This record gives sequence, structure tokens and C-alpha cells, in this order.
Amino acid sequence: MSPLESCLHEFRCARCDAAADPDRLQTFCTCGGTWLAGYDLERAARTLDRPAFAAREPGLWAHPEMMPVRDPARRRGLGEGGTPLLRARRVRPELNLRFKDEGWNPGGSFKARGMAAAVARAAELGARALALPSAGNAGAAAAAYGALWNLPVHVALPAETPEPFRAEIAAHGARCYDVDGDIARAGAWLADHDEAPGWFFLSTLKEPYRVEGKKTMGYELVRQLGGRWPRTVVYPTGGGTGIVGMDKADRELRALGLVEGPPPQFVIVQAEGCAPLVRAYEEGLDHAPRWENPVTAAAGLRVPGTIGDHLILDAVRRTGGTALTVTEAEIRDAQVRLGREEGIYAAPEAAATLAAADRLLESGWLAPGAEVVLLLTGNGFKYPAPEPA
Repeated sequence: MSPLESCLHEFRCARCDAAADPDRLQTFCTCGGTWLAGYDLERAARTLDRPAFAAREPGLWAHPEMMPVRDPARRRGLGEGGTPLLRARRVRPELNLRFKDEGWNPGGSFKARGMAAAVARAAELGARALALPSAGNAGAAAAAYGALWNLPVHVALPAETPEPFRAEIAAHGARCYDVDGDIARAGAWLADHDEAPGWFFLSTLKEPYRVEGKKTMGYELVRQLGGRWPRTVVYPTGGGTGIVGMDKADRELRALGLVEGPPPQFVIVQAEGCAPLVRAYEEGLDHAPRWENPVTAAAGLRVPGTIGDHLILDAVRRTGGTALTVTEAEIRDAQVRLGREEGIYAAPEAAATLAAADRLLESGWLAPGAEVVLLLTGNGFKYPAPEPA
């Protein structure tokens, strides 16, 4: 049997609807919008029907028809995807609660999904070197997949990023630069580097490939629940590629006839000290003004702004979800509870979802018995151990 083909058909700008060639390296539209991949769904449905969707081996590359990488030899990685959906045993017994534990990915975070797809496609299309600003995990994942495909990688990190991220990046042979300030300043510094014209940038939602890897979280979640979504998905949101990806997954699965019932309510959670999307949601805005002086120990949530703000806010509102902040103390407490009551050592960003579920239950937004999935986006091994309050 011949390998399944990618049905990648086009790129469309999410802001102005312009088109771009899907078989040339793309960054973002001249209007500043994000390119989103479109697929020939009629052709994809010939091989990706319900029996095939249910029967294939789990993992990022389970549905190559709906991934951008064309060369079957490049549809391999480091074991990314196929992460477990775990039922909560002790925390919040009032809820029908599950955890999608992305800490099982290579490098211990969901960033492996996006980078596996993006680096493979960049290599396929002839990129010679890669660069990105990162809060830690994305840079480490880019370094790992750069090593896999023999591409140099340059990562700019905020100077306060925990040291284990630098060690991981260096272990993969990538070059790491410390920059004073937040991830936005790191990105600006990297873009001004003398060698930048020779690099392909993998910045969040400023290229169209990472979201294709992240959307597989949605494909997997629907498959793990037998062809439907949970009622509510709680997601820790910095750059927001995961929400954009899961929302895209819903539209694709629906068009292919692979999901039944409504989409989930998407709930985004941010840290109290860096909450541009929550502020925009509460003020009824379609775009999120930059958050000045972002402060949080959850490095992945220390993102003062994102090019995909309108896509994230639209997904939350359209699905009847909500947006909220949690405090640093609530995040630490949630980390401790996940470790002691569920055996999960979650990163602070991941633990923020449990803190959000606490607030939503106590406020009445979540009713007792509600079906909720928390996206635990990474494990906590690269962070200082949390101390109980």
C-alpha cells in the first residue's frame, strides 16, 4: 500500500483572506495576519473515514492527510503525540474531570507537537537555519527537532528563564541568547541580529506550521472520547497556538464527519500578572493590547501579546467559553495538589488550569458533575519545586 498523501491545498490569511502557495516557506501575511492551512477535504475523506480515524495507531502523524508534511520520510519524529487522557481520582470530585497530560511528549511539553510539524516542513521546503524567541519549552523543542533534521537553531530567551531550559537547548546543539525583558523583547532582539536574514523564524503564529502540530491535541481528544468533544476544555494561554489549533481541528473534523455533538466550551486561563487576552475578553475587544511589565513564575504564560489574539477570543466567545486569571499562590497550590493527589508533577502553566477549574466551580460557572478536560501542557521538571502555601 502506498503511503497516505498530505491533502494540503492552500494557505489563507485569517485576517484578510488572501491566499499563499502552500509549497513555499511562508511566515505571515503582508497584512500581519496568520496563514492557516486548508486541505482538500473531499480527497482526505477517501482514506480518513470513521473506521480509519478510530483504528489508526495514536501519535502526531496518525492523520497525514491533514498534516502539511508531504514527504512520508519526514513524517517521523521523537515519539510526540498519543498522550494519555487521565481521569481525576481525588482532586475536585464534584466534577467529571480528566487531564490531557502533554507532559508525556518529548522534552516534557506540548511544544513538541508544533515543532515536530514545523521543523519537518521547514526542512522539507529547504530552510537552512531556524530561529525563535521562547519562554523555554518551545526553544527546547525546536532545538531537539533541529538536531533531528540537521538544522542549526537559534533561540532567544528572557534572561529570567529557568536554567534547565538553557541546558536542554545546549544539549541539542542549538545556540541560546539571553535577552533582558519579556519574550516580545527577545523576539525583537533576534529579528535585529546580523544573521537573521538567513534564518527561518518559528515565532508563535507568525508561521503556519506549528498550529498544524498543535491541532492534533484536538484530533486525539475527540478520538479518545469516541468521536465527540468534552463539554469544556480549559487551556493555559500564552501565545495561544493550542486554542487556535484545537478550534481548527473542530472545523476540520466536522467537515470530515468525524465528530458528533457541539464543540467544547474553550476556557482560557492566564496569570494575574500577565493577562492581555483576559482583559480584552472582559472589555469586549477583538484584539488584546500589549500587557506592560508581565510578571509570573509560569514562564509559558509570560507573553504580553500575540498575533493570534482575534482568533483566540473568537474561539472562546463562539463556543460559549470564558477567560479568567489565577494568582501565583493559586498556581503553586494547584501544582502541589496535582502532585500529592494525582501523582502528576505539572508545570506551573499546566497547574493553572486546575486553579481555573476551582474558581469556575466556586463561582457557579461550572456546575457539579460537569465534564471538563484540563490541558496539562507540560511537566514541572524544569521549574523550581512548588512549596505548599
